[in-house]
Amino acid sequence: MAKKNRFYVVWQGRKPGIYSSWEACKAEVQAFESARYMGFETQKEAEQAFKEGWKKHYSLKNKTNSPASKARPGGEALTVDAACSGNPGKMEYRGVLLQSGKEIFREGPFEEGTNNIGEFLAIVHALALLEKRNIRLPVYSDSANALLWVKKKKCGTKLTASPQNAELFRLISRAEQWLLSHNQEFSLYKWDTKAWGEIPADFGRK
Repeated sequence: MAKKNRFYVVWQGRKPGIYSSWEACKAEVQAFESARYMGFETQKEAEQAFKEGWKKHYSLKNKTNSPASKARPGGEALTVDAACSGNPGKMEYRGVLLQSGKEIFREGPFEEGTNNIGEFLAIVHALALLEKRNIRLPVYSDSANALLWVKKKKCGTKLTASPQNAELFRLISRAEQWLLSHNQEFSLYKWDTKAWGEIPADFGRK
């Protein structure tokens, strides 16, 4: 059984500090622009993380084995994933809320796609949807490639365009244009599958 978070660090919020309940933490970060927070199992871990700062514990590049990296994210978030039958093959992607497990969007299947393309489109879809609904939530993906592509604002696929995947390339172009027109820092993070298990948006087809 997974351990529950007992302490929450708020690095950036209405009142930064360490909180002993999600309700107290939520009051400090909900609807707060660029909020940075995370749950921890022990007070000692929380105190250490608070001193070290969010960049070490709550960043897209975090791949360490520190106690904080093993603490499943606290609070609600939007997780994304893709599935592809073949490479290339029929591909689809979706977004699922971390806490409730509710599916927020699902697109596809698309012909002659790849998993990496699906992961890339899923991330951008999630970011655009949250902006459209004026909702601020962190977005998690387990794809290092897709996260890098989003950071560079360019889909790095080597897939060749064809009449069969023309719609997919149209979506890629639209996603790239959206990223280029948005220069703010995204609340986007790498899902630690080893520490937290499969991402909630996983299609379960492995």
